[in-house]
Amino acid sequence: MPTPSAGEITQLLQAWSAGDREALDKLTPLVYKELHRTAQRYMARERPNHTLQATALIDEVYVRLVDCNRVSWKDRNHFLAVCARLMRRILTDFARSRRYQKRGGDVRQITFDERLQISSQPTTDLLALDEALTALAKVDERKSDVVELRFFGGLSIEETAAVVGVSDETVKRDWRLAKLWLLREMRAENRHAG
Repeated sequence: MPTPSAGEITQLLQAWSAGDREALDKLTPLVYKELHRTAQRYMARERPNHTLQATALIDEVYVRLVDCNRVSWKDRNHFLAVCARLMRRILTDFARSRRYQKRGGDVRQITFDERLQISSQPTTDLLALDEALTALAKVDERKSDVVELRFFGGLSIEETAAVVGVSDETVKRDWRLAKLWLLREMRAENRHAG
């Protein structure tokens, strides 16, 4: 299958936004590989015996997307950003559910990739990261979006800049400052928890 153009994906997204359900059927095979790579990155951070697999995570994203009929899709990057956000929410909800089921038990630790090495500790808790990222969004939503798009969505600096609507340099600056802010928040949270 030839690689689809960004324009082709954008046209399908806009048709889907306008109510064309067939557009989603045409769009799915065009973006599946990219979504699968994103899901695999997420799942690589999870425990090896996690009950969700990358394919199941994508399926859950599609179930939620089908109900998103109020989204006005801008382009491929916007779509991938929303999918990354949904994957984060699904895994965070799953981790919360697991924590509640085990009454605060053994929550799996995840490793940051090289792009977000914000801690000297080798691992970090997905729920702690989610809480810190939610707190960052209250202080500076754009920096939170940059982290979500870069770390969770796997978008490049250029793609992130296009989604957020700022320059590449602003994304780089936001990325650096957000990593420092998250590190401070997560350290403070660990002190309070310990």
